[in-house]
Amino acid sequence: MNLRLALYQLADRHALDAGATRNLFALAGLADEPPAVRRWLWPAVAVTGAALGGLGLILWLAANWDTLGRAGRFGLLQALVLAFGVGAALRPRLAPPLGLMALLATGGLFAYFGQTYQTGADPWQLFAVWALLTLPLCLGVRSDVVWAPWALVAVTGISLWVQAHTGHRWRMERQDLGVYAAAWAAMGIVVAALGPWARRFTGAGPWALRTAGTLAVVGITMTSIGGLFLRDVGGMYALGVLAFCAAAAALALRGAFDIFLLSAVALGLDTLLVAGMGRAMFDIGGGDWVGRLLLLGLAAAGLLAASVSLILRLARARGEHVE
Repeated sequence: MNLRLALYQLADRHALDAGATRNLFALAGLADEPPAVRRWLWPAVAVTGAALGGLGLILWLAANWDTLGRAGRFGLLQALVLAFGVGAALRPRLAPPLGLMALLATGGLFAYFGQTYQTGADPWQLFAVWALLTLPLCLGVRSDVVWAPWALVAVTGISLWVQAHTGHRWRMERQDLGVYAAAWAAMGIVVAALGPWARRFTGAGPWALRTAGTLAVVGITMTSIGGLFLRDVGGMYALGVLAFCAAAAALALRGAFDIFLLSAVALGLDTLLVAGMGRAMFDIGGGDWVGRLLLLGLAAAGLLAASVSLILRLARARGEHVE
C-alpha cells in the first residue's frame, strides 16, 4: 500500500485538521523534500538549463551573425568563454553547468576560427585542440557534467584521426592495422584516465568513464566487424577480440569493476564472436542454411546467457547490489 495514501485515509477517518495532518506526515518522514530530489533533480535541472542556455546563445548568435563583424564575433565568443569560466571558478555550486557552457562555447570559438581562417587543418586537429585546452577546465570543475562531454570530444577526435590516416574514407585494409591499433590504444588511455584509480586527481565520476568506454566499445565493434567481412579477414577482427578480452579482464578486477562498462564490453565481445561464427558458416558454403542459422542463434543465446551469469557472479563477489 502507498504510505502517503494510507496517511490521507487515516487523517480522513479521524477528521484531522490541516495542522494535525501536517504533523502526521512529519512523523512519517514525508513532510520534507525527498533526498533523491535534492541529489538528482536540481542538478539535472541546472545542467538542462545550462544546455538550453548554451543553445539559446548559439541561436542568438546565428540570428545576429550578419550584423556582427569579424572582430565582434571573435570578441563575443571569447567573452562567453571567459564569463562562463570565471563564473565556474567563483561559484562552486554552479560550476558544473557553467563549466559545461564554457566547454561548448570553446568548441564554437574553435569552429569559427577554423571557418574564418581556413588553416587547412584536418577536423581531428580541432577536436584534439578542443580537448587539450579544456582539460584544465574539467580538472577544475571535477564533475561528470563536464567530463562526459569532454570524453565525447576526445573520442570523436580520435575517430577523425583514424579517418584522416586511412585515406579520408574509413579504409580497413591490412596496411591500416597500425592506425586502428594506435587509435584503440588512445581510446583505452582516455577510458583509463577517467577510471577509479585517477578519480582523486580528476574528480570524474562513473558516467564519464561509462561514456568514454561505451564510445570505445562501439568504435572497436564496428571496425572489427568491418575487418571480418573483408574478402580476406583483416587483422582488425582478431585485434578487436583481443582488446575486448583484455578490457574484460581489467574490468573484472576489484578496484576497476564497473558492471555497466563490463556489460558493454561483454556485449561487444559476444557480437564479434557470433559474427565470426557467421562468417565461418558462410565460408563453408552449401548445406542446410536453416540449420546453420538455428545453430548460430543458439550459440548467440548461449554466449549471452553465459556472459550475464558471469557478470552477475562477479557483481555479487564485488559487493554490488543486483536483483
